[in-house]
This record gives sequence, structure tokens and C-alpha cells, in this order.
Amino acid sequence: MLMRPVPGPSPIHNLWAGTKLVIVLAVSVLLTISPSWRAIGLSALLILVAAMLAHIPYTCIPSVPRWIWVVMVAGSVFTIVNGGAPHLEFGSVTVGFGGFLDFLRVTALGLVLLGLGAVASWTTNPADVAPAVAQLGRPLRWLRLPVDDWAVTIALAFRMFPMLTEEFRLLTAARRLQPPPPEKRSRRAEVVDVCTAAMVVSLRRAAEMGDAITARGGTGRISAGSDRPGLPDVLAVAVVIGLVGLTLAL
Repeated sequence: MLMRPVPGPSPIHNLWAGTKLVIVLAVSVLLTISPSWRAIGLSALLILVAAMLAHIPYTCIPSVPRWIWVVMVAGSVFTIVNGGAPHLEFGSVTVGFGGFLDFLRVTALGLVLLGLGAVASWTTNPADVAPAVAQLGRPLRWLRLPVDDWAVTIALAFRMFPMLTEEFRLLTAARRLQPPPPEKRSRRAEVVDVCTAAMVVSLRRAAEMGDAITARGGTGRISAGSDRPGLPDVLAVAVVIGLVGLTLAL
């Protein structure tokens, strides 16, 4: 479900795409400047409230492979070995949990950033991203920068990502259904075959997308849009500014 909007009207869906991009950028900068537990907690609360207002079901959350959990557990064990304050005493043994707390904070920070981007992608139509980027980057046109080209590139990336993900899934399923070859092939040859097929699928999708864009009037129509921010967008930005100010003040 990543990079695919969840259907249904909601206050978050009705926000301008540029407002969501500004909010994502502001929260990301806040967590970069002040990656404290307070900032992470307030940002996570903002994401949860936005997800509830957008009526996003829990089934949208992608499943996590088991090997990722194994890596996280192994990483947490190694951080406990590094020690650091605070220390806890277990009889004659003193264990420092400073490294483990830092590992938890970095993990929570990554999850918050992923959740922030996921909520924005679940509530934003990919077709609205390019006009929003073009509107936000309008001042850069005075420097003769290709803002429209950047907006089109971002929009096409958002549109192609779900399609390519589905194509790769079908390609992997078809690969597994093939009968075993009479002669056992090396792992490297199989990887080369899969990569070649993936490149062919990507080129075919790119050609189809190019023909569709040409038939609709070119790339100029992708970055053109009439949506503008309204009162809900002002309120949303004000809430985020208040969150940033509260986090920095505390």
C-alpha cells in the first residue's frame, strides 16, 4: 500500500499536496536538529492523529520480514555490550544501557520518519505532487532553475514506483512457477536473468508512460494545476509550527 492513496474523503485528504510536503519537510528538519525523545514522541503523536483523521486502516501497514527483526535484536545486544550511562547493577555485575537507549532512539526516529512519509503518501494523489512542487519552487525560477522538470521527475517517480513493484512481484512469481532446468545453473546466472527481465519490464513501462504523456499534451500538463492552499492548510501549518516551537522550547 505504500505510495498508493487510501480512498475516502477526510480532512487530511482534502489538504493541499504542497502543505503536506511542507509539513513533512518541517518535521524532518525538526527531528534532524533535535532528535530527542520529546521531539520523537510529539512527532509520533502528530502522525497518529493524522492517521486517525484520515481513516487509515491498520492493514495498510506493510509486514516486516523476520530477518529485519533478527538484525534489530542482534544490534540491540551489541549496543548493550558497548555500555554507557545509565548503569544498572545486577549483584556484582554493572551493565550500562546508554548504547541500548541510543539504539532505541535511532530506531524510533527511523520509524517516525517512515510513518510520516507513509501517511503523506496514503493521503495524497500522485497527480497532485507535481503541481504542488512547481508552486512551491516558483521562487527558484528567478534563478533559471528547471523547477518544472524537477516536479515532473518527482511525479513520474511516484507514479512508476507502485507499478514497478507490482511488475517485480509478478516477475518473481513467474520465476518460481517455471519448471526446474535440466542442468543446474549458478546463482549468478539466475541473478543476471532476473535483472535483465526487470530492466526489460522497466523499459516497457517507461515507453508506455511516455506514450501516454505525449497523447495527453506533454509534460507541461503534469506540472500544471489549479489547486491552492486554503484555510485548512493554514490551520495545519499553524499546528505544525506550534509543535516545532513547543519542542524547541522544551
